[in-house]
Amino acid sequence: MIDQEVGAPVLRGRFGHTRGEDVRTEAPVSTEASGSRVLARGVDALEVRVEALLGEHLEAVRRRVDSRFAVLMVGQWLVAIAVAAVLSPFAWQGTSRVVHPHLHVAGVLGGLLSAFPLVLVRLRPGDVATRHVVAVAQMLWAALFIHLTGGRIETHFYVFGSLAFLAFYRDPAVMATATVTAVLEHCLRGIWWPESIFGVSNPAWWRFLEHAFWMVFVNGVLVIACRETLGEMRRVAVQQVLLEGAYANERVDHEHALARVRRELSSYREQAARVEKLAAVGRMTATVSHELRNPLAAARTANAVVVRHLRKLDVTLADQRLQRFLEIIERELAVCSRISSELLDFARERPLELRPCSLHALMEEVLDVVPAREGVRIQNSVPPSLAPPWVDRELLRKVLINLVQNAVEAMPEGRPGRVDVFAEGGNGSAFIIRVSDNGMGISEAMQERIFEPLFTTKPAGTGLGLSVVASAVRQHGGTLRVESRDGEGSVFTLCLPAGCQAAEVAL
Repeated sequence: MIDQEVGAPVLRGRFGHTRGEDVRTEAPVSTEASGSRVLARGVDALEVRVEALLGEHLEAVRRRVDSRFAVLMVGQWLVAIAVAAVLSPFAWQGTSRVVHPHLHVAGVLGGLLSAFPLVLVRLRPGDVATRHVVAVAQMLWAALFIHLTGGRIETHFYVFGSLAFLAFYRDPAVMATATVTAVLEHCLRGIWWPESIFGVSNPAWWRFLEHAFWMVFVNGVLVIACRETLGEMRRVAVQQVLLEGAYANERVDHEHALARVRRELSSYREQAARVEKLAAVGRMTATVSHELRNPLAAARTANAVVVRHLRKLDVTLADQRLQRFLEIIERELAVCSRISSELLDFARERPLELRPCSLHALMEEVLDVVPAREGVRIQNSVPPSLAPPWVDRELLRKVLINLVQNAVEAMPEGRPGRVDVFAEGGNGSAFIIRVSDNGMGISEAMQERIFEPLFTTKPAGTGLGLSVVASAVRQHGGTLRVESRDGEGSVFTLCLPAGCQAAEVAL
């Protein structure tokens, strides 16, 4: 566990729990239980990564220590041979001089002590067994040096030096193995061959305990140092994991931001292409609509002349049918003229002609123009005393006609309906115009698109009416919004700036 190591920091999850807390004891609420599970998984992932980093670092350190001990093993073997050759090169058997057994011990036994660790360091560097074999061999090397020097007190300090060397492994278990090896070696050799370790043939029985005490004491200090070092390495690993997490999160955020920017750029390019296409279509539409207005006007004039002449003549059954056909022609020509006007208004925005306009009087004109429908009552609730705003009268008239006519057409067949137009504001404040009805209403999905060009829900609609309305309101520097619920009617609200503001917008 990360927070159970000596000096290790406590990792906290995104929900504020520490790893040491028992998050399962929280109140049995599903969201908290889910959060606890997410926290546990997050902390477990952090622990796994910390352990992996710590393991990698320790393995690299221990491999380096193994290689250094390999050099030390060879060096100790050569030094042991040199010590034996200097201190006791020969022995005497009677009158014959022979090579001293210490030279054989240093060469053969020392070679065996170094050979096995060297093989393991070569074949299994960084392995647990290699460390423990090196520890046993090193303590036996210290014992061999003590033997070669006849138990001199100076060589006993090499035991403590060997323990210090082994502490570089940062493994308390290796320190324990080395200490147990040295204590057992001192105990057994002190019993069977005391002269080789203490330099005298009959030492006090407690001498090995004195040596064992100091070895255990030094080992304890070094074990504490090892644990402190491990704790420091763990803290470094934790910091590295946190930095990796922060870097990964930042990289993910950057990737998401880049993907979002790319999507937006692609969307803007598509919008630009659509706008360019619409602009071309708009220019073509304006040209065609303008060119159609004169032929349509001429056709309507000619049709009206024919109708007037027929009314002056004697009417037969065939003539009545002809008159009805002419009325159909007039009606359809009027529809074509209206569509042409809407297309022209949509394609070309003419400059505003601002002047004071009475909203009450304008609304009365609108009521005269909008076709009446049975069962639908249109109420002009605009106060006659309302201050006149500065607006383009003709443009606002088209806006109100469009909104009122749409409200009338929104009424279901066979049900009484009501359309109400109300206005307020003025005297330095914005003008608010509301057109409300109790018709079928508009769904939320439709509300997002009703102001788009060419979008319509009517079988014979052009999809330009509300788009032209929104464009006209924007020209005045105002806003247009809709509030509606399916089956409960709709409210269209126009907000126009005060007179001076509208004039500034036009300029």
